[in-house]
Order: sequence, then C-alpha cells, then structure tokens
Amino acid sequence: MLTAFWQQLTLSNSSFEKWREASLLHRLLAPLRRWRQGSQLLPWGDWIGLALVVVLFALAPYVSTTLIGVLLLAAAALWLLLTLTDEAGAGITPVHLTVAVYWGVMVLATALSPVRGAAVSGLIKLTLNLLLFLLMARVARHPRARNLLVLAYILTTLPVSVYGLRQYFFGATALATWVDVNSTLVDTTRIYSFLGNPNLLAGYLIPGIMFSAMAVFAWPRWAPKGLALLAMTINLLCLVLTLSRGGWIGFLIGGFVLLTLTVQYWSIWFSPFWKRWALPLLLGGAAALVVLAVMSVSSLRARVLSMFVGRADSSNNFRMNVWAAVVDMIRDRPLLGIGPGNDAFNAVYPLYQRPRYTALSAYSVFLEVLVEGGIVGFLAFLWLLAVVFQQGWLQLQRLRQTQDVQGYWLIGAIAAIAGILGQGIADTVMYRPQISTLWWMAIAIVASYYQGYDHDRRLSKTHL
Repeated sequence: MLTAFWQQLTLSNSSFEKWREASLLHRLLAPLRRWRQGSQLLPWGDWIGLALVVVLFALAPYVSTTLIGVLLLAAAALWLLLTLTDEAGAGITPVHLTVAVYWGVMVLATALSPVRGAAVSGLIKLTLNLLLFLLMARVARHPRARNLLVLAYILTTLPVSVYGLRQYFFGATALATWVDVNSTLVDTTRIYSFLGNPNLLAGYLIPGIMFSAMAVFAWPRWAPKGLALLAMTINLLCLVLTLSRGGWIGFLIGGFVLLTLTVQYWSIWFSPFWKRWALPLLLGGAAALVVLAVMSVSSLRARVLSMFVGRADSSNNFRMNVWAAVVDMIRDRPLLGIGPGNDAFNAVYPLYQRPRYTALSAYSVFLEVLVEGGIVGFLAFLWLLAVVFQQGWLQLQRLRQTQDVQGYWLIGAIAAIAGILGQGIADTVMYRPQISTLWWMAIAIVASYYQGYDHDRRLSKTHL
C-alpha cells in the first residue's frame, strides 16, 4: 500500500508520451511544424540551444547578473520557438509536471502578495530559470549533447578554482566581514575567486566536484580522465579554502550520495562479500579521512567547531536572529507567503527584523521557500524534489543493467542536487544566478533520462 502511494505521489506510473497528440493546441500549431521543416536552422535547434547554454555557463562567473539575464531571455525565446514547432510526444516528463505546479503556485503567491510589484520581479527571474531548465532538459536528451554540457561546466570551473588558489597564496582583500572578529581565524584568507563571496564560490564548486568525479569514470581515455581528476582535486581544494561551513556541509551530503549511488551502480559485479561491505568500508574510510583532516589542520578545526558554539559565533547569531524574524513572517502569511524573489523579501523583512540584523534573504533555502510560497509552495517544492530523486533512481537502475557510462552523469546530477540543498540548510546562495543555473542544469539532466512508464514498469520487476 505504501509503495503504491509513493509511486502515485512521484508519478512513477504516469505516461506522458501521447498527451500532445490529443491536444487541440498541438493541432493548431501544425502550420509552424511545416514551417520548421523548410527552415535551415531549426533542425539544428537543439545544438544551437546547447551552444547558448555553454556560453551562459562559460560567462556566468565573470559577468554581471544583467548579462546573465539577457542570455536567459535568449534561451527562453529559443526554447519557445523549438517547442511550438516540435513534434508530438517528446520531452514531457514527471519532473516537468512538478516544475509547472511549483511555478503555478508561485504565480498565485505573486498575485496575492502584499508587495505584488516586487514579487513580479522575482517571478520573472524564477520563470527565466525554469525556461532555461526546459531548454537544457530538451538538449540533454541527446547523450552527446549531455556530455558536452557537462564538459563545458567542468572546464569553466578550472580557471575559477585556479584564481581562487592564487588568492590563497598571494592574498585577497575581504569584501565583507566573513569571519567572526573574535575568532582565531580573523586574519585567515577566505578565497572567493571571480564570484566575490566565499559561500557563493563554494556553492558554485559543489556540482563541479560531483561531475568531475564522475567524469573520471565516464570519459574513455587516460588523458581526459587525468583532466577530470585534476579538476576534481583543484575544485575540492578550492572549496575547502573558502572556509564555507555551508559549502562543507553541502559537499559532505553530496559526497555521501555520490559514493552510495556509485557503489550501488557497481554492485552488479560484486561478490557477496563486497555487496555487503563495500559501502560501509568506503564511507568509513571517507569519514576517517575527513576527521583526520579536521583534526590535523587548525583552521579547519576552528571553523568546524564554530558550528556548535551557538550564538557565541557572530555568523551563527546573525542567522538565528534572521531566522526568528522569518518565522514571524511565515506565521503571518502561512498559506501562500509574500511572493517570490529578493525584492519581495526586502520589502517585507524590515517590518519584522530584529534591530541591527538587516538581511537580503532568509539564509535557508527551506525557510526561503516557506516565506515566498507559504505551506502550499513548500509542499510543491518537496513534491518536485521527491519526483526528481525518484526519477533519478528509476533511470539509474535502468542504466545499471548495462553499466551505461551515461549513468555516471546521472549520479553526478543527483549528488549535485543533494549537495546544493545541503548548503541551502543555512544559506541561500542557491538563488544567485551563477548557482541557480547549475541547480536547474542538474535537475534537467535527471529529467533528460526519462524513458516513460512502460520502460520503468519493466525495470521495477527486475532491478531489486
């Protein structure tokens, strides 16, 4: 009974292949499809979309959010053109449905917002990100395009991390008070590279570590494998040197998911002994390595211990005061919140803030969703996550039967989603465009593997 309920909740038994064929709108768009057949460029539309997304990722760490917004607009326009002229039945997944529901709830929250004008700005940003997701999910259906998309992101992380390491060795000016003035780390350099903030840099690198780790196994020759290993090492070292506690938490959660799924993916070849002990030994060894590093390096040890001192740490105290005000905001508008976006938050938060604790966000992704979309929006967000992880698991089991190398990108995407969420427990850098685009890329990669209910039904009978 519980299994049947979970399958219904996560749309595991739903079929989306034929819905457009019965759609009146689809029939009305027939002239556009005929026009596409005579076009010289539209048959290459998915590859043009890939090029646009690659340019977006290549420029994101270096350019203003305004230029990122322009590229998002271009991606949205291209997706709309390709979709209106597309054939029936392609590309619609359970993930798409839950994304649409989440967007619909945010539209309703915007309409009922006490600061509607500010919320409209946030809704536009959310909509552009979701349209980017739709384009990437479409493009990533092609395995070669999926490979190139991940490659472009991994290559982009290299100069970002190298510049971050340069800041560590040659010094970098702190652009804000990032370390408690009473801490022993007050003079320690926290690197931020081109992104201007250590926590933002950490969030940017978490998916890079996950995908580059999987590239070690997915890429076929030794030279690319060496490049992937180099990228993983540099990105991980750079992440550690940000001294971002949220980034470390996100990495540990993402790394746990990565190791667990990788061992499960390989377990089809294991002997009974290794099926039982491979995961405990691997996780135990990884945990011991982390503990050893924390105990051996004083700056890591001090930063980790600061998580557990409560209000004695100024950063902890700041967040606790912001969270208290945010809880009051949620209590006053529990159903649909105040509407999406930082502009709406900035318009309402001053009415609730504790003296001297100004904030631009809720400093927690989960509280941010609650304050923006209320309980309804939060439930839609949880539903989206449940469907993403369930679809990721189902498609991973399908690929596991043949040990398809494409399964490694799926593992990397799931781990990246978990890692960004882990950092989001006590931070909201996920809403910055440099990371929000990566968040939706990871979800788009998961959605791109969807094969339909018939495939999953056959798989469910054999994978356990």
